Amino acid sequence: MSLKQRIENWLNYETEPSTFPICDFEKLSYGIRPGDVVLVEGRSRVSDVIRIVTQSRWTHSALYIGRLHDIQNAEFRQKLQSHYPATPDQQLLIEGILGKGMIVTPLTDYLKDNLRICRPSTLSAPDAQNVINYAVSKLGVGYNIRQLFDLARFIFPWKILPRKWRSTLFTRKPDEVTKTVCSSLIAEAFYSVKYPILPLFRRHGKDGIELVPRNTRLYTPADFDYSPYFDVKKFPFMGTSSNSPYRDLPWNKDGVVGHGEKDFDVY
Repeated sequence: MSLKQRIENWLNYETEPSTFPICDFEKLSYGIRPGDVVLVEGRSRVSDVIRIVTQSRWTHSALYIGRLHDIQNAEFRQKLQSHYPATPDQQLLIEGILGKGMIVTPLTDYLKDNLRICRPSTLSAPDAQNVINYAVSKLGVGYNIRQLFDLARFIFPWKILPRKWRSTLFTRKPDEVTKTVCSSLIAEAFYSVKYPILPLFRRHGKDGIELVPRNTRLYTPADFDYSPYFDVKKFPFMGTSSNSPYRDLPWNKDGVVGHGEKDFDVY
């Protein structure tokens, strides 16, 4: 095993999950939709690094792409299957993992983790497919751990660093296969259909305003939680009613079955 692999394994080591989960995974897996962003409160050492850099408990993000049949384009569905032999009933995520790059993961891998759903509230169904297709097209791209430290240096600028140590966050060689991290990939996918996350605004002309896309390499998992263009969906383990509102409707208890409104007095 190489030194690089040893370091990656050490960073990916996870602590045991909480005895009692904060999130109700069963409700979440039922309510989640393709195109939703899943935020994860990670338990690994690399999660601790991200937590310090971003000052947020949400240390990882993944894009929920649904089941195989939810991917309408046959070409992208075939590409996904070439990376992961999914069964028809599996709920799938695309995410970036240190040492593995951009991969397909079953949602059940996060059964015991604290999760939150960020839903792009006004995203159209066709564009949701385009977002998913974009993410599928990036499967196999490497994970850029350097970007995490570049991001830290951007957030906490150190003015005494030598020039060669300064951030390379905005540099890209044209002949280099671009690596990315989980939140950057997802941001790219949404910007590919012009869906805003945390855009910049500037004046355009005398009275106009235009949106300017933010550099996707600056995004962190918490930005999807903070974005006004995403609805936050929470599924607490306890503290909410276990029954849905329809359970409390005053249904007749005598077994009466009606054939039309004329059978009863309708108010």
